[in-house]
Amino acid sequence: MPSGTGGRRTAKFGILRLAYKLLVNDRAKFSGLLVGITFAVFLMIEMTSLFAGVLNRSSSTVYNIGASIWVMDPAVNTVANTIGMPDYVLDAVRSIDGVRFAVPLYSGGALVRLGSGTYQPVTVVGIDDTSLFGRPNVLRGKIEDIFAENAFLVVKDAEFRKLESPDIGTVFEINDHRGVIVGIAEVATSGLFGVPTLYTTYQRAIQYLPTARYTISYILVEPKSPADTVRIQRAVSRIGYRALTRDEFIRRISNFYKFQTGLGTNILLMTVISFIVGLSISGQTFYTFIIENLEKFGALKAIGAKGHELVAMIVFQATFVALTGYGLGIGLCAILIALARLRLPDYAAMITFSNLGMALAMVIAIAGLSGYIGVRKVLRIEPFDIFRG
Repeated sequence: MPSGTGGRRTAKFGILRLAYKLLVNDRAKFSGLLVGITFAVFLMIEMTSLFAGVLNRSSSTVYNIGASIWVMDPAVNTVANTIGMPDYVLDAVRSIDGVRFAVPLYSGGALVRLGSGTYQPVTVVGIDDTSLFGRPNVLRGKIEDIFAENAFLVVKDAEFRKLESPDIGTVFEINDHRGVIVGIAEVATSGLFGVPTLYTTYQRAIQYLPTARYTISYILVEPKSPADTVRIQRAVSRIGYRALTRDEFIRRISNFYKFQTGLGTNILLMTVISFIVGLSISGQTFYTFIIENLEKFGALKAIGAKGHELVAMIVFQATFVALTGYGLGIGLCAILIALARLRLPDYAAMITFSNLGMALAMVIAIAGLSGYIGVRKVLRIEPFDIFRG
């Protein structure tokens, strides 16, 4: 007979093995538990992944340009909500101690008339004529060609085909001006609103497109060192404007969509509903499973199984089902997102570690509550009642 530590370890694994057999032998209840948790995890991951994708796309310009500090009007909440700044702000920012360089950026919408005669809204990004800071990666053509007459770069992303898949040399009309595609480019992140993107020089952008009196959408700043960032932000604040680091601007955009639009509330409600669905299905099914196996637990208690061993069995069963359903739910969601992107290239959903962590926490909560229901029922049984029945 095994004795000592080895005997206790063997007995412990024996209890868990018995708990596993009790769980999987009732295939109907086991399948019901898995389906409930898998469906709940799938909904939670799908909804939060869609929200994460939307937030990522909403900050696409910030990711693609890559500036360390963005200077803007204090009322700006998103990249798309640009408010022009006068030219003196650019001169003032360049004179701040600690600024290595500062360049203007234009970002605005326009309507393009294609060769077929159809019209297509686009986003036009005008980068600094001297440095071309924030330029995209050119796949075909040369970046120097952007200085040619009427020259534009087109971003090849999910929205590229909306411009009738233009090639180098394609001619179009933008605000009664002639435009020519001189290069095909790529960026790190596509835009949110399903609109193609064109790049040109800053001067051409403000010349071709109707603007208000002030034309600078943003001022892109690179500090001499990271330690100069706070000094630059304070100096910009003193002249009545706001300077945000790249991460701060992304966070501001995310907070706008989370708290100042209905998007965040709707996603939160769907996540809570999926949690309630998973909890109700798994909790009810697990409770039914415990009731139907109550005689077995009572028999184990009668032959000497201690209360903590029965608790370990219940916790093991709940944890096993929860983690299995968690894995299946993630796998199902990942497969469907991959299939959706094959058919819908601009589908925004993306699975992040934050989504996985939140879903895991909710699954643990479901397992804990389901296990608590089972533990209370099992600990209250008396072997005498089982055998007398």
